[in-house]
Amino acid sequence: MIDKTKIRNFSIISHIDHGKSTLADRFLELTGTVGPEKMRPQYLEMMDLEREKGITIKMRPVRMEDNGYILNLIDTPGHVDFSYEVSRSMAAVEGAILLVDATKGIQVQTLANLEQARKQNIVIIPAVNKIDLAQAKIEETKEEIVSLLGIPKEEIFSISAKLGTGVKQLLAKVIEVVPAPRGEWESPLRALIFDSKYDSYKGVIAYVKVVDGEIKTGDKICLFASKMPGEAREVGFFKPELIAQNQLKSGEIGYIATGVKEPGKVRVGDTITNQGSTITPLEGYQEPKPMVFLSVYPEEANDYELLKDALGKLKLTDPSVTFDSEFREALGRGFRCGFLGSLHAEIISERLRREFSLNLVISTPSVIYKIITAKNKELFIKSAADWPNPGSFKEAQEPWAKLEVMTPEEYLGRVMEIISGLRAKYIETKYFGTRTFLLVYEIPLIEIITGFYDKLKSATQGYASLNYEFLEFRRADLTKLEILIAGKKEEAFSMIVPASRAEKEGRSFILKLKQALPPQLFAVPLQAAFSGKIIARETIRARGKDVIAPLYGGDYTRKRKLLEQQKEGKKELKEKGRVHVPPKVFFEMMKK
Repeated sequence: MIDKTKIRNFSIISHIDHGKSTLADRFLELTGTVGPEKMRPQYLEMMDLEREKGITIKMRPVRMEDNGYILNLIDTPGHVDFSYEVSRSMAAVEGAILLVDATKGIQVQTLANLEQARKQNIVIIPAVNKIDLAQAKIEETKEEIVSLLGIPKEEIFSISAKLGTGVKQLLAKVIEVVPAPRGEWESPLRALIFDSKYDSYKGVIAYVKVVDGEIKTGDKICLFASKMPGEAREVGFFKPELIAQNQLKSGEIGYIATGVKEPGKVRVGDTITNQGSTITPLEGYQEPKPMVFLSVYPEEANDYELLKDALGKLKLTDPSVTFDSEFREALGRGFRCGFLGSLHAEIISERLRREFSLNLVISTPSVIYKIITAKNKELFIKSAADWPNPGSFKEAQEPWAKLEVMTPEEYLGRVMEIISGLRAKYIETKYFGTRTFLLVYEIPLIEIITGFYDKLKSATQGYASLNYEFLEFRRADLTKLEILIAGKKEEAFSMIVPASRAEKEGRSFILKLKQALPPQLFAVPLQAAFSGKIIARETIRARGKDVIAPLYGGDYTRKRKLLEQQKEGKKELKEKGRVHVPPKVFFEMMKK
């Protein structure tokens, strides 16, 4: 029988690229969970996308054993767009290692993740990583952590996850100070779903923390919120691959193959219990509110059902994604999808392509707007296509966010210069240590999701970091900007912009579209318009073909005849031809 006092559930939290996955690798090696012949860098990053981009996208649970202790680790993402993954992992553990890069110090997502850990009242173990690097500022970074946590400097670990320095001592500290999980073995089953995925044979596989009771293979189960019955076709834990076991008991983290074939019936935050049991459900998770919206359409109309099924299965692994069906005459049937940020949208779009072999048409990113009608009713606008006619409403409002940017002193001027070009309102500056500044602004959310992160990273060589959270809707003078290609409105490119910046936005978009759209056999005019007025125009020159190349010498009139025929052909193409916009163009414009 498992001694529950020997179980430790913990996670690693930090800003992006501070070494979480590398530290997890050392833990896997140290505990012998993964043998040397199988070990590879960033072992817990299972997706090709994670390896290509060098970031963690999905939380990854793994069960390790060391000196008689069962150690359940959850590796978490560090980017602000995946903060919901972090919040879910925090509810499944009793402790967390707060990892800080010694070359960069505390960054803003460090603060955001720490705040989530504090809300769950879990034990925090601070550690400074990358001490082996020449540019490491170990003492300065420790001073920042001391001022943040209010603890003695001696309690902060100095490690190198790459070389393994101090990792053994850090793991020993986890065993020493992280409390054993609470709960009762004798009580009815209560298991918290913190993640899930779909399996064609086993149905929805729920990733759970068993709080009370136990579950065995074959047990009849019930999902509390949806009242959906099921059967535990298989239970087990993560090594990190799924390893089947006879049972899971109170305090353990593992999985349950529910047998449920309807993805929408299994929700993250729900409580799994035995059929017929009367229980109080576990406290779940606050539903995330998507702030960035895209229209996603299959390139082939017949792939609509495939796209619907794919989105349903992806929502299992990422419940922060929302999608509602919509129809546009030019595009057919598709979905209006909500995301937590522009990187989040990019990752999900790419997963749809790779994992489900779908070719997609994707609109430019937008946020949700609020319209106050003449009768004082509130309407929420998720798409530019739903924007009402000018003069048909009383007031338009846009979402504002609290923006926090942390930067070293040497890049402070550049960061403030970038933000000064946005519609931002300065609030305050905070200081961490002697050379790190936290700038706080209030800003329209649309300003953050349209390339701001890339500009910030470029201007600061990757040292600045940001975090943002929704505040409220505020009044704004907004208009619908429309894009015309060869005289035909391309609804997927329509966007809602401040009226004062419509001309600038239109010109900028048209210039980028000119670079992205491949040339045709005829000249293609690109236009931007709002309120029925053309405000910007560019022309893509026709793709040239040397029709007289096969001719050698001879009378010039023959060459002239061929050139005239080509000219007439281009004229006819221009009148009858349609411009097909490749999916890669939509994706390129999405990163505007």
